[in-house]
Order: sequence, then structure tokens, then C-alpha cells
Amino acid sequence: QVQLVESGGGSVQAGGSLRLSCAASLYTYIGSCVGWFRQAPGEERVGVSFIDADGRARYADSVKGRFTISKDNAKNTLYLQMNTLKPEDTAIYYCAANPPIRRYCDDTSVNGFRYWGQGTQVTVS
Repeated sequence: QVQLVESGGGSVQAGGSLRLSCAASLYTYIGSCVGWFRQAPGEERVGVSFIDADGRARYADSVKGRFTISKDNAKNTLYLQMNTLKPEDTAIYYCAANPPIRRYCDDTSVNGFRYWGQGTQVTVS
């Protein structure tokens, strides 16, 4: 069973930056389609950004131009660089991954991912 552990959340002022990390216990899972979701209080969990086995990234419209997803296969780690943060970015951020066979992000809904991290809080004031 793969484990995903997020880190890097915190509290920042609007306009600031944070870098989230997600370490996977099995390297092959970072090589699959992996991504970040977020869930604000009282709202559904929504996709933020995804990256497939070939390194192709996609972003939610709300974060385009501000967030950058990347991964380091050698370190089994997924990242989300978040710049120009806004109060509406406040949420718990979760990383998600699939088994290695799922190389491409054909389903980026919540149901499209099998493995989840525990979440890390991001608060922007």
C-alpha cells in the first residue's frame, strides 16, 4: 500500500508563496498520473493541478499562472509551488496518486485517484 505524505502548508499573507511537497513511499506511483486537490470549509474537494507520466501538466483556471506542479522521480516527491496566493486559496491541500499503470490523467475527478495523502492546511489572509 503506497503512502503519500504532504508537507509545506502554513499561513501566509496574500501575495505570498508556499511550496507543498508530497512524498510517496513507492517511487513508481510518482511516475503515474499524480495531482493536487484542495477542499475549503463547507465545499467539495476540487482538482487544482495534475501531471502525467510524461510530465505534461494541467491546472484549474483559478490557479493558472500562479501555481506550478512538478515532480522529482528520483526523490519520489511531487511538488506544488504556489505564488501570488489569495485568500480564496485557503483550503486543505491533498496530493493524490494512482497505480503505475495509470500513466495518464484521463480522469482527474476525485474518484479518478486511488491513493490520497492526509492533507496539509494552507491559510492565506
